Amino acid sequence: MQEQDIKRGHFKNIESGKLKDMMEEIFGSVEEDGEKIIVHYGALAPLTTWIKDKSTLCVDTQMNTDVDEDTAMETRKRYNLFLDKSTGFNSKQRRERLQKKAKEGTD
Repeated sequence: MQEQDIKRGHFKNIESGKLKDMMEEIFGSVEEDGEKIIVHYGALAPLTTWIKDKSTLCVDTQMNTDVDEDTAMETRKRYNLFLDKSTGFNSKQRRERLQKKAKEGTD
């Protein structure tokens, strides 16, 4: 499970069911289990996400490695789009933030 930072002021874009709507737009069919939203799409088997607080999105995913290359590429593309839209940070910004947290954790 990863905790992804949500950009300051971006929470309004995912609160009150907006996260579920966004995930349906990106992945198609989604399921709800309490506060968690679950998606089965392509190589994602499954992706489960929930909002921890206004600044943290929890994402738990397992990847199915037995898919063809086209499915894997489309899955990565949609997964990155989901993270971009749900956190407000692009992939480079997310990577930098995760590296900074990891570095602070080792000090």
